[in-house]
Amino acid sequence: MKKGGEKTLQDEDIPKLSEAERAESCYLLFSYQLNKQMQSKPSSQASILKTIILCHRREIFVSGFFALLKIVTVSSCPLLLNAFILVAEGKGNFKYEGYLLAIALFFAKSLESLSQRQWYFRTKLIGLKVRSLLTAAIYKKQLRLSNAARLMHSSGEITNYVTVDAYRIGEFPFWFHQTWTTSLQLCIALVILFQAVRLAMIAALVAIILTVLCNTPLAKLQHRFQSKLMGAQDERLKASSEALINMKALKLYAWENHFKKVIENLRAEEYKWLSAVQLRKAYNSFLFWSSPVLVSAATFAACYYLKIPLHASNVFTFVATLRLVQDPVKSIPDVIGIVIQAKVAFERVVKFLEAPELQNANARQRCHMENNDLSISIKSGEFSWEENSSKPNLRNITLEIRMGEKVAICGEVGSGKSTLLATILGEVPNVQGSIQVFGKIAYVSQTAWIQTGTIQDNILFGSAMDRQRYEETLERCSLVKDLQSFPYGDLAEIGERGVNLSGGQKQRIQLARALYQDADIYLLDDPFSAVDAHTATSLFNEYVMEALSGKAVLLVTHQVDFLPAFDSVLLMSDGEILQAAPYHHLLESSREFQDLVNAHKETAGYGRVVEARSSVSNGTSTREIKKSYVEKLFKPSKGGQLIKQEEREKGDTGFKPYIQYLNQNKGFLLFSISVLTHILFMGGQILQNSWMAANVDSPNVSTLKLIEVYLVIGVFSTLFLLFRSLSIVTLGISSSKSLFSQLLNSLFRAPMSFYDSTPLGRILSRVSSDLSIVDIDIPFSLIFTIAATVNTCSNLAVLAVVTWQVLFVAIPIIYAAIRLQKYYFSTAKELMRINGTTKSLVANHLAESIAGAITIRAFDEEERFFAKCLDLIDTNASPFFHSFSANEWLVQRLETLSYVVLASAALCMVLLPSGTFSSG
Repeated sequence: MKKGGEKTLQDEDIPKLSEAERAESCYLLFSYQLNKQMQSKPSSQASILKTIILCHRREIFVSGFFALLKIVTVSSCPLLLNAFILVAEGKGNFKYEGYLLAIALFFAKSLESLSQRQWYFRTKLIGLKVRSLLTAAIYKKQLRLSNAARLMHSSGEITNYVTVDAYRIGEFPFWFHQTWTTSLQLCIALVILFQAVRLAMIAALVAIILTVLCNTPLAKLQHRFQSKLMGAQDERLKASSEALINMKALKLYAWENHFKKVIENLRAEEYKWLSAVQLRKAYNSFLFWSSPVLVSAATFAACYYLKIPLHASNVFTFVATLRLVQDPVKSIPDVIGIVIQAKVAFERVVKFLEAPELQNANARQRCHMENNDLSISIKSGEFSWEENSSKPNLRNITLEIRMGEKVAICGEVGSGKSTLLATILGEVPNVQGSIQVFGKIAYVSQTAWIQTGTIQDNILFGSAMDRQRYEETLERCSLVKDLQSFPYGDLAEIGERGVNLSGGQKQRIQLARALYQDADIYLLDDPFSAVDAHTATSLFNEYVMEALSGKAVLLVTHQVDFLPAFDSVLLMSDGEILQAAPYHHLLESSREFQDLVNAHKETAGYGRVVEARSSVSNGTSTREIKKSYVEKLFKPSKGGQLIKQEEREKGDTGFKPYIQYLNQNKGFLLFSISVLTHILFMGGQILQNSWMAANVDSPNVSTLKLIEVYLVIGVFSTLFLLFRSLSIVTLGISSSKSLFSQLLNSLFRAPMSFYDSTPLGRILSRVSSDLSIVDIDIPFSLIFTIAATVNTCSNLAVLAVVTWQVLFVAIPIIYAAIRLQKYYFSTAKELMRINGTTKSLVANHLAESIAGAITIRAFDEEERFFAKCLDLIDTNASPFFHSFSANEWLVQRLETLSYVVLASAALCMVLLPSGTFSSG
């Protein structure tokens, strides 16, 4: 807090999380408990919900204790108020009772605040840990997801599980204790009500039960609409993700308007369910905010018919008790909404986490045997992408490849060449037969997968730097000249998916990555298709024939001029190996092979392989190139890199963001209506209580008239509540429509340079989690802000009217509160901004890993990528943790200051002469 007050906070200023709060610890505990459950009940599927509860049961009980303490202390306030009224009426038990009551009130409220802050802090911490472990579990799962399951869960949907669903589930623990504390508080309130109004309490109970029952059908509708909304979000995010990934093609073909229209149509469907969800929340809110009026009507009517006398002590004990339960009852719509959102999100995440994985039985068996020159062995294998398919993708596969053997795989398009490589990698489920792989594998995919980062990072791919091997790798892959063209050599940043590289450069970086790993087996899926003829010949000789001598190589290729150099050629057709023999033998004996070779005869530029050599050795000396390159290699990178750091506002932006939000579609008008209707509602509440206070002991006003006027004012004030709720929902939906339209237009009009320098995850974070906040959270946050501000001002006004002397304490306290909030905001704003910018790092890493999952698995790099994911989760969790910690820090101090004012008001009432004001 101090550092934030002195300067603008940066990422490095935020302390690291403690060991227990880190994603790794949370995930390991989750995995341990899940495995423990599976071992105890092997036949049944382990419950993920039960596992999460077991992981945090201690924290749940401790936070529950503070929740209970808060309920007990808050329930004492109506009793203290009743005692105050009796003292004001001159019915005190002893001389200094008023002073003791003022002190007791201060300590009771302080203990209430302390317990509530601990309750909220601890439950938010549980939510953070749950969010972290679910994000980690989702990431780990997508690395092991089977092909069939991947068809069911698109890249956009998986991103949604992390950016939206995990966040919704993480919010639930904060509200969990509300589910039982509300019931407990109602029970305690009923006991106090019984003491105040005796049997009329039954009428209050019936009114509360009816209110809850009226909400039951709304809750069911809310669950249905929430499920539909999440499904619509998935569809829209899936289309958005596909459009963003292929934006270059859309712009080249001028398809932007068509795809923008597709996304707008999906968004229109989403709006339909969003409107339904928000309107149900508005009705819920109205129902529970108006419940005190219904309860009052029922109770006072019962008092009238049962001839229970009404006087200041029992009426205001009743009103105070009603206010006591008003907050938890008002929160019921929020609790129901959060529970429904969390339930829907949890069902989606659990469905994903329980999806089929690449089974160990299907995956390659990596065997390590001494004195064994066998690299790959497949016996009578049948393999199918779909496990229950009647026709396997590969049939009758029998294959043995030994160390140092070079095998080419050729055939027509769709004959199963790439599937055979995927089978060796363990990606295709084994239907029949056996497959064994001996040694370490390196894999080069047909479509280049390049990570965001430096060229050096892509080539090393997690391995330690060996300078000599690294430089030899660059030479073998014809990358030396390319690196000279980059301002920072191999430290130059590559844009997402290698957008600033040519197709040939991307493929050669892939080849370099594989070569640097020094593996035993190399699986190369048509690696020369993206390079020109001259470079392809150079690469084949330098890379395949020389650098990989002594290695087992399987090369899928359409370049028939390379085939004579291989030890064996596999001819594939329709998922079967038709023949496997040396090139010349196949050429003589196979008609299909002759047709294939003749079909490629017109391909130009490939000379005799055995005579062709890389031109790198001609002209400029290789050593000179290497020397020039090495000089650039160590040039420090100080800027001008492609990927831009995510921008964030700094300092106090004032009301600018709020004005921008309210400027959308008559936002100011709707906001003004919301504020005005809430002020009228609060005016009605004050008028209600003033009427009761002024006339409850008056002999000139009958009990019936007292109750009638009280209820009429209450009914009219609740109507303003309905207008307030509907206007704020209308404001939220209209602003969301306008902002999304602007966002979509900006994305489709943005130049390609924007997409080259902005990671996909960063953009997806804007159109998923951030947009979800704009859609759902901001409108009701506005309601809370309006209500809290108006309530505070009205309470201070009432206090000043009743005991103006308290202003001598209240004014300096208000000044101190303003200074305290100013001190808090300088830190809190930066924490929230950093939290917003770090959120996209996780989404970006996830999107990148989904695209390169096969390559990551092929190189056995799952653990390294998972470790990076854990680190990014912590990077995002740390500012979030310190943000809500700072919030609790502020609220604790502000509440203590407000209790000083309250205690001072109570003390003033005690000190003033008897009869200065009425007991009401």
